Amino acid sequence: MKVLGIETSCDETAAAVVQDGDLPDRILSNVIHSQIQEHEAYGGVVPEIAARAHLHYLQGIIKRAADGAKVSLDQLDAIAVTAGPGLIGGVLVGVMAAKAMAMALQKPFIAVNHLEGHALTPRLSHDIQFPYLLLLASGGHCQFLEVLGVGQYRLLGATIDDAAGEAFDKVAKLMDLDYPGGPAIEQVAKGGDQNRFKLPRPLKGREGCDLSFAGLKTAARLMIQNNNPLSEQDKAHMAASFQNAVADCLSERLQNAIQMVSVPVKNFVIAGGVAANQTIRDHLQNVCARNKLEFVAPPLRLCTDNAAMIAWVGIEKLKLGQTDDLSFAPKPRWPL
Repeated sequence: MKVLGIETSCDETAAAVVQDGDLPDRILSNVIHSQIQEHEAYGGVVPEIAARAHLHYLQGIIKRAADGAKVSLDQLDAIAVTAGPGLIGGVLVGVMAAKAMAMALQKPFIAVNHLEGHALTPRLSHDIQFPYLLLLASGGHCQFLEVLGVGQYRLLGATIDDAAGEAFDKVAKLMDLDYPGGPAIEQVAKGGDQNRFKLPRPLKGREGCDLSFAGLKTAARLMIQNNNPLSEQDKAHMAASFQNAVADCLSERLQNAIQMVSVPVKNFVIAGGVAANQTIRDHLQNVCARNKLEFVAPPLRLCTDNAAMIAWVGIEKLKLGQTDDLSFAPKPRWPL
């Protein structure tokens, strides 16, 4: 079974072909065009620019994915596409392309929730079994979930304001670091003292596993302003201090989430772009070790937005007979 996945929900134009074989031969191709250069000057993603870039690149990206997988389009078993949540202009580009291909090729069309792509990635990369505990942490989302099955999720807690990835981007911009902010802060933080700036840990000690990063972001902004201009060494200290504060927040909330699961779980998974941060991984691994949970993180190339995870959800849904009508409407908001 081979499925083409298409991903255009934010600033990556991506296509991939995935099959349901044994590890490690499932991903036949995984092509990603990052629009970092298009958005770098603005310090964040501009929806109109992103949509136009998807229009420009998508056809070539799909061809490269098919060629890389050495399959003809007729050999595909289905077309899967991110149909939300995301920037609606970009989502529309991908959905309309997928619908046109499904109609022309007479193949099943599968509308995929972008968050479900991240949620099921560890089944693609590690073949883990349901149920498991998931932290989905990215630029737009930050939530703890019980993953009980395909399409079966239980929300344990979520950010009440900003997502962790968004906070990384904003703090990086305040320090004139490169975009995207997460990798930039992680790199600069290597030369810094994580205890130099005393930053808060929002919601620490509270019940539940909801998250908050707005106050942490504001505290960082005020410290940056009060120490303006920051020397390069001060930037390193701030990066390390901020990164450590986020890791502490996620770790403390994870400990609570572990106590909230409704069924026994053996695995904890972190997915989404923030999962690429090694300091955060280390903190969460320590919590898992104390609680005898196996820590699972997808390979770095599958943490950020990609189409392989979308194609994999397509395979999971196709096996269950879950396909969609071509009248399916894209959704800018689509909670799991």
